[in-house]
Amino acid sequence: MVSMFKERIVALLILIIGAAIGWFVYASELPREDKPARFPFKLGLDLSGGTQLVYRADTSAVPPVEAEDSMSALRDVIERRVNLFGVVEPLVQTEKGSFVSEGVRENRLLVELPGVTDIDEAVRLIGQTPLLEFKTEVALAPEERVKITEASERAQAAITAGEEPSPEDMALLGREPYMPTELTGKYLKRAELQFGSGQGGYGLNEPIVSLVFTKEGADIFERLTKENVGRTIAIYLDGVPISTPVVNEAITGGEAVISGDFTPDEARELVRNLNFGALPLPIELIGSESIGASLGEEATAAGIRAGAFGFFLIALFMVLWYRLPGLVAVAALALYVLMMLAIIKLVPVTLTAAGIAGFILSVGMAVDANILVFERFKEELKRGKNTRDALHDGFSRAWTSIRDSNTSSFISAIILFWFGTSLIEGFALMLGVGVLVSILSAITITRTFLRAALWNKQEIPFLFGSGIRRI
Repeated sequence: MVSMFKERIVALLILIIGAAIGWFVYASELPREDKPARFPFKLGLDLSGGTQLVYRADTSAVPPVEAEDSMSALRDVIERRVNLFGVVEPLVQTEKGSFVSEGVRENRLLVELPGVTDIDEAVRLIGQTPLLEFKTEVALAPEERVKITEASERAQAAITAGEEPSPEDMALLGREPYMPTELTGKYLKRAELQFGSGQGGYGLNEPIVSLVFTKEGADIFERLTKENVGRTIAIYLDGVPISTPVVNEAITGGEAVISGDFTPDEARELVRNLNFGALPLPIELIGSESIGASLGEEATAAGIRAGAFGFFLIALFMVLWYRLPGLVAVAALALYVLMMLAIIKLVPVTLTAAGIAGFILSVGMAVDANILVFERFKEELKRGKNTRDALHDGFSRAWTSIRDSNTSSFISAIILFWFGTSLIEGFALMLGVGVLVSILSAITITRTFLRAALWNKQEIPFLFGSGIRRI
């Protein structure tokens, strides 16, 4: 009797904790006076509405061992830029796309902008970020330089006379005079607008842009200037040379200057863009999708209806088929749902339509564990054991099957999360978390409730029957 009293106290405490979790889930969704909700559900783009942009990043100029780091730098730059435009909770992440030539996966950047339904505006926010590159002068033989100089003079004369330059001259002039280096906007720390003082080769009040590199970028810049003394290091912005200074000596300290025919407004715009983040890699928009707010609300409502309807049918089946154990399982299942909702709020997990599907599937798996336990429980009762011994042995016999099935499901969720795209990741995350919580629910909470609610089956055999049968 003392043991049963303790078990019922523990069950009561679990119910009180469950009620507290339920109140937290409800109350944390309500706005507080003029403040937003403290822990609202974080909805994905397919549920809240917004714009999704998919970019392909060109990593061909980056050593394979540095591709992942470059993609991380690219993600950080884009995230910093969209944050500056005040987009609420943007999502910027990298992922591996489909296989391209030679069995190599292309690198993609996924940008989700909740609340931004104008695709053109979203593209503008991302696309205006410049690509900053430093290129060294290509070593040319003296005769090559003479040919290019002569071709330039002939082409200029033809243009002045209103004629088309010859294809041969244009081919010579079209040769890239500079080759890329590893120094890009990836290593840019900040940019500043300054005005020339009339000394150092800069005119009085001439707008110039000062660049300050990171420590790694400063080391690269020092090495490049040391190796190219007397030659040009061209500064390219979005593929266009904006400054072609000649290196007089090795430059230390990690600072460089961009000068040109800038107006103050142009220089200020350049500084703003560079500080927003110079892209370390070229990117190309390969896909876009806009989801309206009303469509997102409909998807959210449909997911909630599906979850509520599914829970109701499961609860009805469990009570009608397993009676008292089924009623206990429904209570444990309700606590499982509340725990999952609290975890989603506190982590927080971004809810998507696929994530809701994974959540609903995990509810079914939690019920599956209870069914295994109850069937073993009934078998032990048929052998003539009392309810307490039958419950103990039933859980012991069912545990192996529950452990193996949930382990395989958890491994599947890990594989899906690791190798899947962002859409699959949401499903896999909810499934994996649900599997872990369902084990706690089925093994611990259900058993505690059943032990607290045990009666002798000879007194009330109907409560432990199955369907239309008695034990």
